[in-house]
Amino acid sequence: MRRLRALLLPLVLTLAAQAAPAATDPAEAARAAADQLEGASVALDEAQDARDRVSALTETVLAFEAGLEALRDSLRRATIRERQLARELKARETEIARLLGALLTIGKDTSPTLFLHPGGPTGTARSGMILADITPALDSGAARLRSDLQEVMILRQLQQGAAQTLQEGLTGVQDARTALSQAIANRTDLPKRFSEDPIKTALLIASTETLEGFASGLAEIDPQGDTNDGEVSDITDRKGELPLPVQANVLRRAGEADAAGIRRPGLVLATRPNALVTTPTAATIRYRGPLLDYGNVMILEPQPDLMFVLAGLDSVFGSTGDVLPEGSPVGLMGGHDPGIGAILSQSSEGTGQDRSETLYLEVREGKTPVDPETWFRTDKEG
Repeated sequence: MRRLRALLLPLVLTLAAQAAPAATDPAEAARAAADQLEGASVALDEAQDARDRVSALTETVLAFEAGLEALRDSLRRATIRERQLARELKARETEIARLLGALLTIGKDTSPTLFLHPGGPTGTARSGMILADITPALDSGAARLRSDLQEVMILRQLQQGAAQTLQEGLTGVQDARTALSQAIANRTDLPKRFSEDPIKTALLIASTETLEGFASGLAEIDPQGDTNDGEVSDITDRKGELPLPVQANVLRRAGEADAAGIRRPGLVLATRPNALVTTPTAATIRYRGPLLDYGNVMILEPQPDLMFVLAGLDSVFGSTGDVLPEGSPVGLMGGHDPGIGAILSQSSEGTGQDRSETLYLEVREGKTPVDPETWFRTDKEG
């Protein structure tokens, strides 16, 4: 019995010290993400018959993107958690072996003679008291081991079963993007503030060598046939609270140098391929189309003397002079959705570095660029 006590007491103390708080359940997060994707699929079917198809399809695309983002995040968390458990179990190999050995020893023989002490009744009584103290900790250690092993099994099943859900989500979002592009092409109900002067615009493009020069020159052009149709309200009271126009991470802030040492007054946002870009507030399209080496550019005017410049889009929607409601789609980012294998590989690496596209966001008050974070909410610390 003394030998058994010497074997088990350090184990009991170790198990008692290892009570850890429960972590957020990535499997539950994955189930919630799958439900979100299923809801987006239902919304896609309903959007086909919606009166405002553009609005309905925009919400559907954003729902798919949010669901896929949540599923990718849950997969990353599942992978990280599985690796954490594997490391913990590896570190506890000796303790687990001793625990299993003790449980097997006790479990082999239920005869009362197992617990008799050679020192007589007093020794037996003391041994019984020791076992009474030790047994709950053994049970607790065994329960924790069972829980950890079960969690590992669930996490592996989650990762193995994610491929089909991801494939369905990727197919659904692509169908929704295609339907949205078609609905925008067929849209005829937008108010129009002015008509573009193609000659002035072409001359401006030809005479400028920078985005800043083009935006400054555009601010000086008086739109043809400027009317009050669809006039937007003052948004100054929303300064600092506008959402970013796309689901993204801030790659570089205003004034931060890039790899070449170039500093720009706007934000560089890292987005996923084919991400939908929307207007953060009601605005008039002042320019849309290719410009210099920025790819497609969209310049929005929410109110007089205020412009939001979005550069780097693959495709742009709408026409110059259109007045867009808040949340309207203005374009799509470029790139290609990664295949299932690539997504699962990124998840297994635990990096999440799959935001391969960049959108440049600049804000101009009159002719002067200002820090976009004075207008947009980016969860900047400090």
